[in-house]
Amino acid sequence: QVQLVESGGGLVQAGDSLRLSCAASEDTFSRYTMAWFRQAPGKEREFVAAIVYNNLGTYYADSAKGRFTISRDSAKNMVYLQMNSLKPEDTAVYYCGKRSRVFTGATVVPNGYDGWGQGTQVTVSS
Repeated sequence: QVQLVESGGGLVQAGDSLRLSCAASEDTFSRYTMAWFRQAPGKEREFVAAIVYNNLGTYYADSAKGRFTISRDSAKNMVYLQMNSLKPEDTAVYYCGKRSRVFTGATVVPNGYDGWGQGTQVTVSS
């Protein structure tokens, strides 16, 4: 089973940038659609961005469009989330997930993904 480990979070000021990383344990992870979700205290886990298997496309939540970029490096089994122009409302724990089945497109529903790691905290101060 693919295991995911998120890293790269931190405390930044509004307008700053961060790059989150997600390391996968399986060499064949390029067959999976990958996604970033986030969860703020007291709120449900929400979709941020996804990158389809074999880099067939990317999708973003409206809140992420124009500011965040998801990418993957299949040679390194890594998925990244570049976050620019961060806002206080971006504060949350960010999680990386993989689609439960190979060669399956993106969904914004968290239950469609598994392999969640421990998450990485992003805190944006105003």
